[in-house]
Formats: sequence, C-alpha cells, structure tokens
Amino acid sequence: MRIGELATKTGVSVRALRYYEEQGLLASERSESGQRHYPDEAANRVRLIQQLYAAGISSASILEMLPCVVTGVASPQVLAKLRQHRSSVIKQIEDLQETLHQLDSVMAGAAKSHESGVPCPPS
Repeated sequence: MRIGELATKTGVSVRALRYYEEQGLLASERSESGQRHYPDEAANRVRLIQQLYAAGISSASILEMLPCVVTGVASPQVLAKLRQHRSSVIKQIEDLQETLHQLDSVMAGAAKSHESGVPCPPS
C-alpha cells in the first residue's frame, strides 16, 4: 500500500510515517518512480508505534523493542527496559484512574447542584 493509504488506514499523518521511516521504526520499498510502498502488516506496526508513543516511550526505545516484537526474543537488557516501560504504563493507568475518580466526584457534585439549584461549594 502507498503512504497515503497507510496514513488513511491508521489515522497517522504522512509526515509522521516519514518520520517513523527516518527513525528506522518502519520500512518501505520504493517503486521505480520513488513512491513508498508498505506491506499490509505495516498498519499493525504503525498502531503499535502510536500506542508506545502514547505511553511515553521514545523512538529510540521503540527501535530497541522492535526486534523483540518481530521475533519474540529479547536480550536481558531489552527485557529489563520492557519491564521498566510496563511499570511506567501501570503508573500512568493508576494516575488516570485517580483522575477519573476525581472527575466522577466533580460531575456528581455538579449534577447534584444542578438538580437542587444550590451552587457547588468551592474546593
């Protein structure tokens, strides 16, 4: 598939896809006219890259992980980094759950205030 198709399929900009290639995270073949062509599995790779970026993982760390993703084999150093990233993601989830709890509390207070006509007390 061409770069525009991959961008549409994944919701990632063409510019980001070019960046992923520059960083060695994604590979394409070039046609005689110089157009990039990606294999069908590139969409899954792009989604994984997006998820890892969203978790705060750098492109250099992602690049280290990719051989493990492809082969299922990781060096002890990469495995240690994967564990660190996993711990970081767990912390982010815990923080987001706390934020969700706070939002639920604010929403409950606002709904009660709306129904009763009594303003929310300042926090």
